[in-house]
Amino acid sequence: MKHLLCFLVFFLVSGVGSFDLVIDEIPDEVENLIDLEIDGFPSSSKTRNGRYQRSTSDWGYVGDLVEDDDKIGLYSYKVQSTITSRLANTMIQAKMVNNAKRSQHIVFDVQVPKGAFIDNFTMDVNGITFTSKIREKSEARKMYSQAKAKGKAAGIVRSNALDMENFKTEVNVPPGTRIQFELHYHEMIRRKLSSYEHVISVKPGRLAKHMEVDVRIIEPQGLRYVHVPNSLGDHFDGITTISKGEKKAHVSFKPTMAQQRKCPTCSSTAVDGNFVVQYDVNRETTGGELEIFNGYFIHFFAPENLDPLPKNILFVIDVSGSMWGLKMKQTIEAMKAILSELRAADQFSLIDFNHNVRCWRDNLVSATPAQVEDAKKYIQAIHPNGGTNINEALLRATFILNEAQNLGMLDPNSVSMIVLVSDGDPTVGELKLTTIQKNVKQSIKDEFSLFCLGIGFDVDYDFLQRIATDNRGMAQRIFGNQETSAQMKNFYNQVSTPLLKKIQFNYPQESVSDVTQSSFHNYFGGSEIVVAGKVDTENLQHLESIVTATAANAELVMETLRDVEELDGFMKKDKYADPEFTKKLWAYLTVNQMLAERNTAPTAALKRNITKSILQMSLDHHIVTPFTAMLIENAEKDEIMLADQPKDPRRGCCPGTLGLTPNAPNNNKGIPAWANATAVPVSYMPEQRSPPVSSLSINRVDNDPHFIIHLPKSQRNICFNINSEPGKILNLVSDPGTGVVVNGQIVGAKKTENKKLNTYFGKIGFYFKNKGLKVEITTKTITLKDGSYSITLSWSDTGHIIRRQLLISVKKESNVTITVGEEMSFMVLLHRVWKNHPVNVDFLGIYIPPENQLSPEAHGLIGQFASEPEVYIHHQRPGQAPEKPQATMEVKGNKFTVTR
Repeated sequence: MKHLLCFLVFFLVSGVGSFDLVIDEIPDEVENLIDLEIDGFPSSSKTRNGRYQRSTSDWGYVGDLVEDDDKIGLYSYKVQSTITSRLANTMIQAKMVNNAKRSQHIVFDVQVPKGAFIDNFTMDVNGITFTSKIREKSEARKMYSQAKAKGKAAGIVRSNALDMENFKTEVNVPPGTRIQFELHYHEMIRRKLSSYEHVISVKPGRLAKHMEVDVRIIEPQGLRYVHVPNSLGDHFDGITTISKGEKKAHVSFKPTMAQQRKCPTCSSTAVDGNFVVQYDVNRETTGGELEIFNGYFIHFFAPENLDPLPKNILFVIDVSGSMWGLKMKQTIEAMKAILSELRAADQFSLIDFNHNVRCWRDNLVSATPAQVEDAKKYIQAIHPNGGTNINEALLRATFILNEAQNLGMLDPNSVSMIVLVSDGDPTVGELKLTTIQKNVKQSIKDEFSLFCLGIGFDVDYDFLQRIATDNRGMAQRIFGNQETSAQMKNFYNQVSTPLLKKIQFNYPQESVSDVTQSSFHNYFGGSEIVVAGKVDTENLQHLESIVTATAANAELVMETLRDVEELDGFMKKDKYADPEFTKKLWAYLTVNQMLAERNTAPTAALKRNITKSILQMSLDHHIVTPFTAMLIENAEKDEIMLADQPKDPRRGCCPGTLGLTPNAPNNNKGIPAWANATAVPVSYMPEQRSPPVSSLSINRVDNDPHFIIHLPKSQRNICFNINSEPGKILNLVSDPGTGVVVNGQIVGAKKTENKKLNTYFGKIGFYFKNKGLKVEITTKTITLKDGSYSITLSWSDTGHIIRRQLLISVKKESNVTITVGEEMSFMVLLHRVWKNHPVNVDFLGIYIPPENQLSPEAHGLIGQFASEPEVYIHHQRPGQAPEKPQATMEVKGNKFTVTR
C-alpha cells in the first residue's frame, strides 16, 4: 500500500544527509547508498486513490519558468511582513513545480531570526492541504506513534542543533507536481543604536517568475524615518520603493526575473541575503509610551538627552591558539578603536588569557590618554597560543571589580561591566560549563553586568548567552571574517553609553496583572526597555505609570498617563494592523523571560513549575517552544509529520541520553594511546608520514585511503592503498558473527595534482545489527539513528550519546569514539584543512584496536585480517622511483600492490 509523499522535515536545523548501511553481505565496493525511507514515507509516484491528479487552481499560467538542471521551477517567492508597534508578523511563501520526468525532492529552506516564534506552517501539494497545530511534546509524539502503529504514513524529526535558525522541509514528489509552502513567524523588533532593524532572510535559491518582499509598518507613536540599506548589493539599486506617512509606511521590493539574474545571460539568482528595514519612532515624553489595546498594555521606554553615567569596564580577551590569524588581527584592531572611545570619567583594565591569565593592570585605572595609549601597546604585542581558561579569567575580572567596590574606588552613580571576547570552549582549568556559570554568578552577585562576544561559527554561543543573561548582560555572535572588527565595535557601541541604572516600573496594582520584568539594572543610550502586562480596561479609564531611576546627576521620577481607549479608533481603521499585537508582545516577552528564569532556577521544583507555565503559554498562544511540537497533517489525518524545536542539546533533552563531558587534553591530536605503541618491524610501507601502529587500523593521512594492518602473530605491519572514485562506498568490516558492519565513502580532492586526484574518506558509517543502531560520521556531523529516532552532534561539540549500551564520545574538532559494551570500540579521527586550500579537503581516519572481538566470519577490506590470515608478498619489482620498489601482496585470494 503506497502513500502520498516522501517527507523529510528538518525543523530549525541544517539538513543531514542519508548514509544508511543496512547489510549482512555486501561487496567490498558498494555501488549505491541504501535508499532512505522515512518511517513509512516511501518515494511514490501516485497514491492508492490517485490524489496526485489534483491541481493547484490558483496559480494561473506557470510557463516561462527558469529551471536549473533539476527541472524544478520556482513560480513565486513572496515575503509579507507587517510591523505593528514593534511586533513583526512575517509570512514566507514559495510556489514550486517539478517539471522533470521523474520523482525528486523539492526543498523549502528559510532562515528564521533567532528568538522568533514560529506559529504556523502549511503545505499544499496538488490541492491537498497540510496544516499544523501545536501540541505538548509528549502528546504530539504519542499521536505520531499511534498513527504509525495503525499503518498511517508518519514522519518525525527531532533536531538537536545548536543553531536553530533554519526551517527546512524536503518533499519527494512525482513529475508535474505543484507544491506551495507557507511559513509564519513573529518576533519583537529590538531597538539598537537608536534604530529598529527588521531583518528578513531572502534566499530563494533560484530565479522566481514572481518575486516580492512587502513590508508594512504601523507605529501609533509616529515615524521619525524609514530607511532601507542596500543589504542585497548594488545589483538592486533603485528597485526598492518606500512610501512613508505620519504613522505608517510601506516598503516594496519586486525585482523582475531579468533583474534577479546575476548577469544578463545567467540562470542563477542574485537574490541571496538579508532584506533590511530600519526605522525609528517619535518620542514626546521621558517616561515612555504606553499603548493599551484589547486588555493588554505595552510600555516602551527609551529616554533621550541624558548625560552618560561613568563606567568601570574590564575587557577579558581570549588569546588562545585558536584565535591566531585573522581573528586576533581583527580583535586587536577593534580593541584599539574601542579604547580610543573611552571617556575621561571611565575606569578600565585589560585581562588576556589562554591557559594562563594575565592582567595589564591589577586594578582599574582612569581612561587618561597616556593609559589608553599604553593599553593599546599591550594589546598590539599579544601573540595567541595555548589553551582556554575561561573560568579563571572571568573570576579574576570579577575580583578586580569587587575589590574596587569594597575599597570605595567606584563612583556610586557609575556602571560596572565585564566584556568577554572568546572563540571557544574551556580547555584548561574548570571545564564544566554549568560550574563556570555558577562560579561567575556567585562572584558577580548581581552587582554588575557581563557582556559576551562569541567569535566564529563554532563558538558555544548558547553558553555565552546563558552566562550573559544570568548576569544582567547580553551576548552576540561575531562571525570571524574581514568584518569582525566592525561587528565588535558595533556591539560595544550598544553598551558604551549607560544613561540610567536601577530602573523600576510601577503600575497601579488594582488595575494591572501579570506584568513582565519591571526592574532593570541599566539602560543604555539608543536602546529601549519594553514592559507588558494585562490591564482591566472595563473598570479603568486611564492607566498611569511611574518610572524611577538613577541618572548621572539626580534620582529621576517619570510619569506617564494614557487613556485606555486612545488606540481603539486608530487600530481598528487599519486593515493591516495586527489586532492582537499587545497580546502577542506580552506573550513573547513573558515566554522569553520564563525561559531565562528556568535556566537559572536554583531548585528542580521551581524549574518544573516554570516549565509548566511555559508549556501552557505555548499552547495558549500557538507557538513552538522547547516544550511543544508542531503536528503537520492532511485533512484525512492519514499522513502526519512531527516537528520539534529542541531544548538545549547539551542538557540531554531527548530519549537517547546526551550529556557533556569535560574536554580532555588533546594528546597527539586525538590519536588514541593504543595507536601509539612501540613500533614493530614493517614489511612493506607506502610513502606516508604516519607512524607505525600496533593495532588493526585504518589510518588516512595524505593520499588515497591508506591502510595499516598490524599482524600480531607474525609481527608485521601490512600497508596498502585503495584507488577508487569519489562517491564510491568501500566495505571495511562486515561480520555476520557480531552483526557489525563498517563502510566508508570516498570523497575527492578539489583538483588533480601531478595528473592524479587524491581521494579520502569523507563519510564513515557503522551498523550494529544486534542493537538496531546506525552511526553516521561525516566531516560535519555525528548522527546516531535508532529506527525513526535520530540525534546529531557537530564536531564543534564535546559530548556523548548513550543508547542501548552503545556510547558515542565526541571530542571537539578531534575524534569520535564508539564503544559497544565491553566487547569492542572504534575511533574516527577528524583531519581538518584550511577551508580555502586550493586542493585538499577535510577527511576522516578510522582506528580499530586489536582487542575488538570480531568473529572468524568477518570480511571486508579490514575485517578479512581479523583472524590473521596467511599473507604472501611476492613479485618484487621496481616502482615509479628507484628507492620505492613495489611488490604484490596476496590475502585470501585478493591481490594488492604494495610499496616499501
